[in-house]
Amino acid sequence: MTTLAPLLAADRRAMRLCLGLAGLVILLFCLSLAVGPAPLALFGQIRGMTEEAVLARAILLEIRLPRALLGIMVGGALGLSGAALQGFLRNPLAEPGLIGISATAALGAVTSFYFGLAGAFALALPLGGLAGAAIAVTLLYGLAGREASVLTLILAGVAVSSLSGALTALALNLAPSDYAALEIVFWLLGSLADRSLVHVWLSAPFILIGGALLLASARGLEALTLGEETARSLGISLPRLRGLVIGGTALAVGAAVSVSGAIGFVGLIVPHLLRPLLGHRPAHLLPASALAGAALIQAADIAVRLVPTGPELKLGVVTALIGAPFFLHLLRQTRRSMR
Repeated sequence: MTTLAPLLAADRRAMRLCLGLAGLVILLFCLSLAVGPAPLALFGQIRGMTEEAVLARAILLEIRLPRALLGIMVGGALGLSGAALQGFLRNPLAEPGLIGISATAALGAVTSFYFGLAGAFALALPLGGLAGAAIAVTLLYGLAGREASVLTLILAGVAVSSLSGALTALALNLAPSDYAALEIVFWLLGSLADRSLVHVWLSAPFILIGGALLLASARGLEALTLGEETARSLGISLPRLRGLVIGGTALAVGAAVSVSGAIGFVGLIVPHLLRPLLGHRPAHLLPASALAGAALIQAADIAVRLVPTGPELKLGVVTALIGAPFFLHLLRQTRRSMR
């Protein structure tokens, strides 16, 4: 009983933190519905059949609701994927962009812009992002193989990411018009603005399936913290675990990037903020990272609407301004620990 006491205390602490984060996500969701250029009372102005009530309902259901829902889904996907990748690669600096899935999903969406498909077909943009994520996984398994080591997988991811970045730059260089190039750049900056419920319904199944695969990897990731040989002795299949983590990341992040553009550093920041509170157990860290990622993206999206600038700040710019100094701080800490 004495041996189990610390584990039970850690479980209760993780449960309390997850409940607190869930409450924060709900609060930010309500704020996201209420905040915007047009003042809108959540329950006061949407009732009735007056012109003001019809306009208020349109703003709430067609503009703010999709944005708030995507903030939860995209943030949850990025936070959960970052925690899973850091556990699987055993690298505290890992995040979804490390293995090339984010960059290749962005390339797929940029391709739909380049060939004019995004304007002719409403679903071309998210479908292009999902196709890019699928191509990234295919390339990863082709370059690294099913039995590849973690180092080989990282190197293959760097190669895929570099190739995708080069092809994206080529698309910008050969853009048929300045307007097309500007559209690509704006999308690459990352944003939840001007999204509809169509984007929500298209991306939600892939994000949910990917999230379920990542959560299913928790037991294997906990065993992996003891080393690969110990994990094998505990009956963990490393190829299956690799498939859960990489496949789940591809589905979740690919779908998220396809509707929001490139939003970086969320998968890096969130697990590091939670580890001092939860420790390194993936069973605790994965669900908490999903909730914290959702809260972070929603808070950042509310902030870009409140900052008094001319054009609205892009969400990817805000997360990069927060994440880049945080990343440098982590590098400094890692360097000190290696001395």
